Amino acid sequence: MPAPSTTSLKLDTETKERVKRLASARSRSPHWVMREAITQYVEREEKRERLRQDAVAAWTHYQTTGLHVTAGEADAWLAKLEAGLDAAAPKCHG
Repeated sequence: MPAPSTTSLKLDTETKERVKRLASARSRSPHWVMREAITQYVEREEKRERLRQDAVAAWTHYQTTGLHVTAGEADAWLAKLEAGLDAAAPKCHG
């Protein structure tokens, strides 16, 4: 893990007080609360961006190839998985 570096952050008074109250309630420092909040936000947004990129890639692939499964086929497959069965994914078709 790289050495931490200092970053300034300007908060309005109300938000700063909310952070302080939350930190006190959790027996943590305001610094810890802010770091944790930023870390969770960045992780969540990175996942969201990966999902968006995967969706764009899937849409581009579909537009290029026309290969797909129907909603019914996908639902039937997911129902089998939910039931604990070891089911192969449905085959894509044009």
